[in-house]
Amino acid sequence: MQKTDITSSPALDPVRDNWHFTEVWIDPMLSPPYVLLLLSNQAGHCCVYDPAEGYKVIFSSSTYQEAQNWLLEDEYEPIEGRLCASDFQ
Repeated sequence: MQKTDITSSPALDPVRDNWHFTEVWIDPMLSPPYVLLLLSNQAGHCCVYDPAEGYKVIFSSSTYQEAQNWLLEDEYEPIEGRLCASDFQ
């Protein structure tokens, strides 16, 4: 009998409690567009998460520019706007 992991909570992430902003990036060539999330912490370290893979970190970098370049190389495009942690304080 095959077991399916139905755990709904992803593992804790080190940037979770000190995130600064998040952006949504899409691959517009797919239908529906493929979505990735970029999360930056206060120190500028960035992680790119894949919601389709249980929010697995698929790329991390020490700067926003590196993360942005990686997404642009794979032809992802940012959705206009950025969600900032300060908006919730």
